[in-house]
Amino acid sequence: MEKKRVLILDNERITHKLRRMAYQIWEHNSNESSVTLAGIQGSGEVVAQNLANYLRDISPLQVDVVTLKINKKQPLSEEPSFEGDITGRSVVLVDDVANSGKTLLYGLKPLLNHEPTRIMIAVLVDRKHKSFPVSADIVGHTVATTLQEHIEVETEGDKIKAAYLQ
Repeated sequence: MEKKRVLILDNERITHKLRRMAYQIWEHNSNESSVTLAGIQGSGEVVAQNLANYLRDISPLQVDVVTLKINKKQPLSEEPSFEGDITGRSVVLVDDVANSGKTLLYGLKPLLNHEPTRIMIAVLVDRKHKSFPVSADIVGHTVATTLQEHIEVETEGDKIKAAYLQ
């Protein structure tokens, strides 16, 4: 049986959600002069780049984006890593979907090695089935799903096209 694909966020709604998320990031970092967005490789880095563009439009913050490389399926197979120095900086770990919380939790480890002043988590879509004790501080859209359902964020280049429930 083919899984039904249901549109939960179209481009217009994604734009609205990202802009709101950017305002929230700015509010939480209003005492800072800069912020680093650490986008999880793949769709997470696309979300981070889009958030960075909105932040640059609406705030005076210097916004840097780094790509956090992590094997989502087997996070212990290779050490998660990123290039750059975030020591003494405010950091936002960004991903497209918070599913079980596993990727986000493993993604925090390399960030902590650099002693940032603050770490926040931002996700475009948050599912409410966490297996690991991590939750996003900034959420674009929350979806209650069954364990068998899957959320897919569709990107094309640096654009986020849509989000689907399967």
